Amino acid sequence: MSMPRKAMQELGFQACCLRCDAPDEAGTSRCSPCIQHHRSIREVIAAAPADDPLYQLAKELMAMAAEPHRYDHDEVHGASLLQQQRLAAALVDAPAKPDGLTVAQLFDQQRSSSKSNALRDVGNQNPWKDAPMEAKEAQEMAETTWAIEEQEVVHYGARTIPSQPIQRVDRSERIGEDTALTDRVHAAASQKSLDEDAAKIFEDIEFNQRQAERKALKSAMDDVKTLVDDDLEF
Repeated sequence: MSMPRKAMQELGFQACCLRCDAPDEAGTSRCSPCIQHHRSIREVIAAAPADDPLYQLAKELMAMAAEPHRYDHDEVHGASLLQQQRLAAALVDAPAKPDGLTVAQLFDQQRSSSKSNALRDVGNQNPWKDAPMEAKEAQEMAETTWAIEEQEVVHYGARTIPSQPIQRVDRSERIGEDTALTDRVHAAASQKSLDEDAAKIFEDIEFNQRQAERKALKSAMDDVKTLVDDDLEF
C-alpha cells in the first residue's frame, strides 16, 4: 500500500495507489509508467461516445473510485469502496488529543477576540438603547415623521385609473427556470478539485444523475396530480 500520488489523485485513480505493492517511496520507478498508463486510459474514456454502455460503466466506476465516500452505499461496490476509505485512513496520522492547556488557550483566544456584528453595532448607536424616550418626545417624533400634507390627503390611498386599456403581457415564451442549465452549473461546480478532462467526465455523470432525479420527481408529481384529479371527479 502506498500513499496516493498527486498525479493519480488528479486522474481519479488514487485507489490504485492504495492497493499497489510497490514501496511507499518518493520517485519510485514504477510510478511514472503507471501514471502515464492511467492517463492514457482516462483520455480514452473521455473521448468515448456518451451513449456507449461499456464506457458509461467505466465512467461510473471511475467516479466511484475517485470519491468513494459518495458511493459507499452501492449494493455491488459498497464494500470495496469502504475498504478503500479504510486504506486511505490508515495512511493518515490520528490527530493528537487536546489536553487541558490547549483547551484553556483556545478559550482565552476566543475570549480576547471580538466578532463584528453590524446589526449590534448599529443598535448600540441608538441613544435610547439603555432607557426609552419620554412619551411626549415619542409623540412629537411620530407626528413629525408620519405627518401627511393637506394636498396629499386627497390622493392618499386612491386607486390608479389608467387613461387607456393596459394590454395583457404574453408570458407564453417564459419557460421559467432552466433546470438543465442549473444542473449543469451545480455539476461543474462540484468538480473544481479535478483537472479539466476528469472534471468533464464526472460533471457529465452528476448532470445525468440530477436530470434523472428531476424526471423521477416530475413523474411522481404527475401521478399525485392524476390521483387528486380523479378524486375530484363526481
